[in-house]
Amino acid sequence: IRANYEKPDFHANNSKLRLWKLYCFSEQPNMGETENGKTLATDVEEPQNGKHVATDAVEPQSGNATSAVAESEEEPLVGPGPAPRSRPKRPLQFEHAYLDALPSAQMYEKSYMHRDVVTHVAVSSAEFVVTGSVDGHLKFWKKKAIGIEFAKHFRSHLGPIEGLAVSVDGLLCCTISNDHSVKIYDVVNYDMMVMIRTRFVPGAVDWVYKQGDVKARLAISDRNSSFVHIFDARAGTNEPIISREIHLGPVKVMRYNPVFDTVISADQQGIIEYWSPATLEFPEDGVKFRVKSDTSLFEFLKCKTTVSSIEVSPDGKQFSITSLIAGYVYFGLARVAQDLQRSDVPLYQLEAIDFGRRMAVEKEIEKTESAPQPNAVFDESSNFLIYATLLGIKVVNLHTNKVARILGKVENNDRFLRIALYQGDRSSKKVRKIPAAAANVNESKEPLTDPTLICCAFKKHRIYLFSQREPEEPEDATKGRDIFNEKPPADELLAASDIGKSVTTSLPDNVILHTTMGDIHMKLYPEECPKTVENFTTHCRNGYYDNLIFHRVIKGFMIQTGDPLGDGTGGQSIWGREFEDEFHKSLRHDRPFTVSMANAGENTNGSQFFITTVATPWLDNKHTVFGRVIKGMDVVQAIEKVKTDRGDRPQVDVKILNVTVPKS
Repeated sequence: IRANYEKPDFHANNSKLRLWKLYCFSEQPNMGETENGKTLATDVEEPQNGKHVATDAVEPQSGNATSAVAESEEEPLVGPGPAPRSRPKRPLQFEHAYLDALPSAQMYEKSYMHRDVVTHVAVSSAEFVVTGSVDGHLKFWKKKAIGIEFAKHFRSHLGPIEGLAVSVDGLLCCTISNDHSVKIYDVVNYDMMVMIRTRFVPGAVDWVYKQGDVKARLAISDRNSSFVHIFDARAGTNEPIISREIHLGPVKVMRYNPVFDTVISADQQGIIEYWSPATLEFPEDGVKFRVKSDTSLFEFLKCKTTVSSIEVSPDGKQFSITSLIAGYVYFGLARVAQDLQRSDVPLYQLEAIDFGRRMAVEKEIEKTESAPQPNAVFDESSNFLIYATLLGIKVVNLHTNKVARILGKVENNDRFLRIALYQGDRSSKKVRKIPAAAANVNESKEPLTDPTLICCAFKKHRIYLFSQREPEEPEDATKGRDIFNEKPPADELLAASDIGKSVTTSLPDNVILHTTMGDIHMKLYPEECPKTVENFTTHCRNGYYDNLIFHRVIKGFMIQTGDPLGDGTGGQSIWGREFEDEFHKSLRHDRPFTVSMANAGENTNGSQFFITTVATPWLDNKHTVFGRVIKGMDVVQAIEKVKTDRGDRPQVDVKILNVTVPKS
């Protein structure tokens, strides 16, 4: 007896899912795995002559097989049936090769400055990187074999750059602002070629032409109406080729899909539309649905939220949308992040003080309208999605829906938002000779391309480059990974000058901590970090640390003290304010019993300090090392082994009785 079922349409949504939930009975020979006397369909065969064939399941023949089936039809089962057996997903083929063609370093390799906060980053297929900032400045960077180099700088607009777009062929770039102007640049020659004066305030912009088209069509939306205008960038005229109302409200974001010659746009209400750049009407080809209610394009309208960015995959079959749900970002994110903090997965865990600081930044981002709009980009294989989060930049395998790696988790001073990915020029002859799955490795194991992730961060004047190389430790401490290609802001210059004012000749170079478990002798480094040593020794002389407890003890990591409140939230410097970090190339967290300052982020030092019990190199350039334990290591280890509660606080208080500072 064969079960009746509709032939599955493999172009419809979830057709495979419906097929797998179907149990088929047949008189054909046994073709599947048996379960409770029945044989179930186990797989879908390959298409034969263009037709998909489903493997039927077979009822094993027994003496009462026919009567059993008849009884099952007369007496239907009562109650819920068993859950369908879920088939585990197969791993992505060549996953390691795809990941080898992506950035992998845990820390950013280099950063370069703008004069103001960077809000836009884009990558051109012509081997260029384009960045824009809130002061209207535009910079072109040439991609080298390793890293990038500055090419040219433009004052594109008097106000902030509201939109930046690079064409599919990588030859043209444009910027828009609220000054009714559109600037168009020749990327290869990094020169401005056309300026368009519009009668409306531009809202969103994107290039909507394929490589080789005669007309370089540029789509610009009106910020105050639902009109979208198409200009020919090569014509040099201020009049659009065609204009039309596509949405019910102003278009906020648009992105061109060159594979299907279709534009995906979203308005301020969260409604998403598809349209052809030639006619500004719904495309007849390339889209299989006719009614949007059959799709998920109304999800953002249902959630009453707007779209902040749209990105299309290189194969054109997928696109990602990033959105911030007003009023729910902080609280929803806090709940999820706190669950991850309590989990046993070390990939998602942060230090408690670091986690609290990052959550405060997320709340501030929600209130800042001028912050860079976050996005989620695809890799060139369209198998991985890359986007920035509170924990760092995640690389997600779309085939298995699992996180493959996290970049920049240790960069706790930077909240990355908008990103752009460079994976090499796909038109390169050197790369085209090699299969796509291994296009980044040759016989000598040398990379043919330099995969780089370019990022901008919240309230930062810099662009950050993640590659496959960790930052190098320079011999000269003044030359680090943060390149000063612009004049630093006045507050940074003032901070730098204040550091040099500390007098090092009268500062002691050792102290003795007398604790309830024994004495700890520490050597200090006043020449390398004078301000930190001055703050610490002055507190010691004034009795600031007397009777303070070790409020945080983590076995196999460190012991922390210096907080008058005893909960990790108090303490201040001798100047009554937070003071700057003092990093030195010779003072690293490369060994146990290192004395270092605790902080809540960059330049937030107060009175708290900690002593490590193992090497902690991930803390380098984040916490100021100002001393080493030279005697009393056994006391430090004894404190490390005390029993603690779930908050890492010792169950029995261990105190600093007082501190002995030698006379200078």
